[in-house]
Amino acid sequence: MQKNFVLAGLIFSLFPTSRDQGKHLGVGDIIPVFSLRDQNDGLFNISEYIGKKVLVIYFYPRDESNGCTKEACSFRDNFSDFTNAGAMVIGINSGTVESHQKFMQHHHLPFTLLSDPGNKVLKLFGVKSKFFITGRESFVVDKSGRIVFTFNSFTNGPAHEKETLRFISSMQNS
Repeated sequence: MQKNFVLAGLIFSLFPTSRDQGKHLGVGDIIPVFSLRDQNDGLFNISEYIGKKVLVIYFYPRDESNGCTKEACSFRDNFSDFTNAGAMVIGINSGTVESHQKFMQHHHLPFTLLSDPGNKVLKLFGVKSKFFITGRESFVVDKSGRIVFTFNSFTNGPAHEKETLRFISSMQNS
């Protein structure tokens, strides 16, 4: 009987519930203020960028994994479209500063990557994990710091760039 309780506890710890993470942020919510280390080990404080640019914040599971590399390279390949639209792209995961630096150099990524040890900021946004892997979700934040669009596709990393850029373009045309 005791083995069943241990097994049940193990299963619940492997599959996080909404209790384990913060409230999922969605359209209309104000993003939390946070500071993380960037790929150059500099302190990045989000409050310094709110009000200056539209922010595209994307959470991804791991540097150099197949899906995450395709996602990052998709943002890279269309980076000028984001900058021309006045947007700043920020990628976040729990990887180290060193891992982000290598990932950025290896794939010539022109945007900021932030190290989120312990997934504290991911949890503030309420991004849900899938099985053993942290979630993949993108947020578009307007200049007031309010989320105006979210996109969640765990299996299709490159779609994050396409959908966020499509949304930002529609913002400019309205």
